[in-house]
Amino acid sequence: MEECKDTKCPIHGSLKTHGYALEGVVVSDKSKKTVIVEHAYTTFLKKYKRSLRKNSRIAAYSPECIGAKSGDRVQIEGTRRLSKTKAFVVTKVLK
Repeated sequence: MEECKDTKCPIHGSLKTHGYALEGVVVSDKSKKTVIVEHAYTTFLKKYKRSLRKNSRIAAYSPECIGAKSGDRVQIEGTRRLSKTKAFVVTKVLK
């Protein structure tokens, strides 16, 4: 197997992660090194005393050594701003 030479890889490169880790499902992998991850979460509405389910779509950098595909459940972590829309990186594929 060929060694990963990506400098933006959090495992083999020098990219540092910080903040918290999120889990989500990859809904799009059309871009070369970017995946769109849909993160589902709940929020509580105090006025109505009910929980509300919400989704957020996060653009994340996907290193070639990890190889996240559409439909995969992945873990993403926050990092420095990589582009206008990317501030997360895929760290591992869970399923």
